[in-house]
Amino acid sequence: MSTSAETERVEVAAGVRYDDDGLVPAVVQDASTGRVLMLAWMNAESLDRTLATRQTWFWSRSRSELWRKGATSGHTQAVRSVTLDCDGDTLLVLVDQVGPACHTDEPTCFFTPFDEPVAEPFATLGTLQQIVAERASRADPGSSYTARLLAEGIDQVCKKVGEEATEVVLAAKGEERAQVVYESADLLYHLAVLWQASGVGLDDVAAELDRRRPPNS
Repeated sequence: MSTSAETERVEVAAGVRYDDDGLVPAVVQDASTGRVLMLAWMNAESLDRTLATRQTWFWSRSRSELWRKGATSGHTQAVRSVTLDCDGDTLLVLVDQVGPACHTDEPTCFFTPFDEPVAEPFATLGTLQQIVAERASRADPGSSYTARLLAEGIDQVCKKVGEEATEVVLAAKGEERAQVVYESADLLYHLAVLWQASGVGLDDVAAELDRRRPPNS
């Protein structure tokens, strides 16, 4: 019996329209934040390896060889899904990114705007969650408040969330708009720490919000 992963491999691969060089562009997007991370090229073999291993593989046009994202840097991409566009000539790859996506150590390869970017609040929360996760795994509790709070345990994290929620309420009751904004930011940060301590991801919360959305909204 074929698995769902094998079925996906067959369905995606069958409809791909490669260019004259046997390549197809692959847009890589962060599954949690929605941020576009990079654009690279795949051939039939790299696509098959990507779907089989659930790690991104690409074709280097300059070196004429296959390469796996993060093989040398450790900045890997765990594949959530691969989707083919309506014309069959572009792939969208949703990933969980480890570390920066760009070889310049920027979070994304797209960091040179032509104009002022429009704020993306949900993407900002995703970035916050990534920072908290990095502090949890690498930072020294002696120098990182986030690492120290997590090391103190879930009871202390819950206490801080309760305190910050109270601060938001008091600011709102006092009709202090700027303070509501400030305290809400503190609350969201500590909530991200609580998610980390509880093994909850932003995508889990987003999925629950989507589930509650009224039909046809």
